[in-house]
Amino acid sequence: MQAIQLANPDGLTPTPVKRLPEQSLLLVNYLRMVARRSRSAARMDLNEACGLLLADPANADMRHAEILIRGFKQAVGKRPVFFQPDTDDISFDEAWLGRLFETLARGDEDSFVFLIKSRVPLWTQRNFAFLIRSISEQFSQT
Repeated sequence: MQAIQLANPDGLTPTPVKRLPEQSLLLVNYLRMVARRSRSAARMDLNEACGLLLADPANADMRHAEILIRGFKQAVGKRPVFFQPDTDDISFDEAWLGRLFETLARGDEDSFVFLIKSRVPLWTQRNFAFLIRSISEQFSQT
């Protein structure tokens, strides 16, 4: 049996996949650190948690990211994959979150809504979007 050669006929190397913008990568790295700290914490209901955030906004800046991480599985129906902080590789979940932050930075509301609707069930889309927006706003203020 002869091996199949997978060479590019033009002799050119393929273009790498576009990476996330620097600001989105910083946010993803921040969420990686929050995920690492929250590994052993109990999962939480996003609806309840967002209600508590609105009722008691004290220290909300730190809690938004933690609630997002702890409720991520409920929101997308599977356990998220977060790599170690400062890792060059990006998981699908991290890339998706990074794209959400990128669309907010660009002011692209249609793409933001599309990305949320593509993975998050209707009953929790509003709360998930609230958390993403809050984290993005807080991060852009620092």
